[in-house]
Amino acid sequence: MTGRRSDATRAAILRAARVRFAEDGYQRATIRAIAADASIDPSMVMRYYGSKERLFAAAVDIDLRMPDLAGLPAGRIGPELVRHWVRRWEDDPTGDVLLTLLRSAATDDTVAERVRGVFQQQIVPVVRKLSGAGEAEAQERAGLLATQMLGLAMCRHILRIPPVAAMTTEQVVERVGATVQRYLTAAL
Repeated sequence: MTGRRSDATRAAILRAARVRFAEDGYQRATIRAIAADASIDPSMVMRYYGSKERLFAAAVDIDLRMPDLAGLPAGRIGPELVRHWVRRWEDDPTGDVLLTLLRSAATDDTVAERVRGVFQQQIVPVVRKLSGAGEAEAQERAGLLATQMLGLAMCRHILRIPPVAAMTTEQVVERVGATVQRYLTAAL
């Protein structure tokens, strides 16, 4: 019984932390506010996570679940990557965690470092495999891919720039996918 209660408490803390970090950003979110949102004592947050930094790391533990695109025709890789990202932001319950990271990374070095880690560990290897490029070129191509995907998320979901926010998924895939395709396969 204690194990279930412990798991439920830990889950409640993570849910509250995700919402609080999304609303307030990393800097302004407090352990007290997160504990209040989870209806527990702040000492319990510290008991389970030890620090705000470790709680944040747990709350934004991201697996981008990058798709295996090896079987696609070379000209469809860019659009399918864009489709994957748009689905993550719009259809996946963990999409809000990605947006939380993006919101907070602009103002907090700890969060920015987390985003760089996700980039290095999850995006660069996929780009290296898809492009067949060496390490330096794969890094550059992955960086260019990140400019498009993070910029798209910022404009569509955070700033809600009207023309971009109003596009259908298929319009985004068609228009942005061509650029991503160039970044992955065209000569740099």
